[in-house]
Amino acid sequence: MAQVTFEEISASDFFYRNRDIAGFTNPSRAIFAAVRELVENSLDAAESLKIPPDIYVRLSYEEEASRETQVYRLRVEDNGIGVPPRHIPSAFGQVLFGSKYKLKQQRGTFGLGGKMAILYGQITTHQPAIVISSTGMSKIYMYKLMIDIQRNRPIILDRKVLINKERWRGTIVEFCLEGDYLRAMPKILEYFKQTAMVNPYANLTFVDPKGRLYKFTRVTKEMPDPPKETLPHPYGVDVELLQRLIHVTPYKNMLEFLRNHFHRVGEITARKFLEFANISPSKKPKKLSHQEIVRLMHMLKKFKGFLPPDANCLSPLGEELLRAGIVKELKPDFVAVHQRKPSTYAGHPFIVEVGIAYGGEIPKKGSFVIYRFANRIPLLYDEASDVSVKVINAMNWRRYKVTPDMPIAILVHICSTKIPYKTVGKEFIADRPEVRREIANGLREVARQIQRFLTKREHVDREKRRLGVFSRYLPKIAQFSTKLAGREKPPDVKKLLRSVRKFGAEGT
Repeated sequence: MAQVTFEEISASDFFYRNRDIAGFTNPSRAIFAAVRELVENSLDAAESLKIPPDIYVRLSYEEEASRETQVYRLRVEDNGIGVPPRHIPSAFGQVLFGSKYKLKQQRGTFGLGGKMAILYGQITTHQPAIVISSTGMSKIYMYKLMIDIQRNRPIILDRKVLINKERWRGTIVEFCLEGDYLRAMPKILEYFKQTAMVNPYANLTFVDPKGRLYKFTRVTKEMPDPPKETLPHPYGVDVELLQRLIHVTPYKNMLEFLRNHFHRVGEITARKFLEFANISPSKKPKKLSHQEIVRLMHMLKKFKGFLPPDANCLSPLGEELLRAGIVKELKPDFVAVHQRKPSTYAGHPFIVEVGIAYGGEIPKKGSFVIYRFANRIPLLYDEASDVSVKVINAMNWRRYKVTPDMPIAILVHICSTKIPYKTVGKEFIADRPEVRREIANGLREVARQIQRFLTKREHVDREKRRLGVFSRYLPKIAQFSTKLAGREKPPDVKKLLRSVRKFGAEGT
């Protein structure tokens, strides 16, 4: 009989064996994912201090690995908050260690992306990463490190402390990785363009392996307020979360437990719920049995008296910034934007922002140009599976005088404390009924605005054609009438043409 061996592996080892889960599926996708993850970390680091981001990305040739792949050196610099020196090794050398586990809107979900990029680079090139960071104090810290994959711990190869005379603040990450930039180039450039669109307050600079410079310059320094950390909403809890809260709570009765551990639960609401659930307000949370905790979870979901989550933990872009970003990157003839009111799914607040643009640099390609974003992250893969695309395709656009052959771009942005991604790769959003409804309502609003624009445009075109007919034939009619009347001087038709132009202008 064969002997079965049981063993435990670390988080680093798991992702080493299953790198596809994090989006590092092939050399071209991997180089795109590495750039994306590090840029998103840099954006978060700057926005947390409400500093307009300045991000520099350089990708350079290192050596040829094979016919299909090349080894590149990736360097990303930012002006963000910086990493405290004691956390630098773990923040970049320990998988599932980071600052992304608070309940608030943020680009990262798992605290995984940056480390996964470094891990992928180590796997494919066997070279260490260099991390330089400062919080703006008197010193700059530089680490050369690798990841101990079996133990999920950083290996510090070198450490230097430099004097920070200029009080520089930010982080620089540099490492080598194997990839295929030629195939990844269209996606990487599109990623920068779309990132600039939903971050119009950011300066993004990208230098590719051939030395070509791509610069996306900010058009404003106005930024949305950073999201605030929040508490879990009663409708979004499960038994595991309840057990964790009970384990750490310092409160001695259920009334205080509910008031202090849940979002928008005051004393009156807590008393009403405890009466509904037939639980004594003075009962000690730590005395609850497992069956009582399970029952508490079910009663929390059944009680209809809880207030919906507020949106303080969210940081939507806002209509003005969204409009500025669209105008900056697409230069359209017309743009309409709309921000929906906060809504919820499964106890998680979310806000949908929608934009539609016509003309300008938008290409005519027989179908709409669709831009999808989640927490200001461009979603470039698996478009057909996304709920936004399904809603757009299901709408009757002809009702709004819109057809797919027009130069039209549609933008959908969802921000939430928990984006309902369908995969760990964060490329498309699941079809949740609440999210679908908000996207549909937002699209209808901007569709009505573009309908009014196209109707006015039709009227203007009709008046131009009418004026063209008058301009062409009135002088001839005047000459012919002058001859018939036996007069020498033809009437002045310019006055009549001016009145036609004036009538057309008033009609628009």
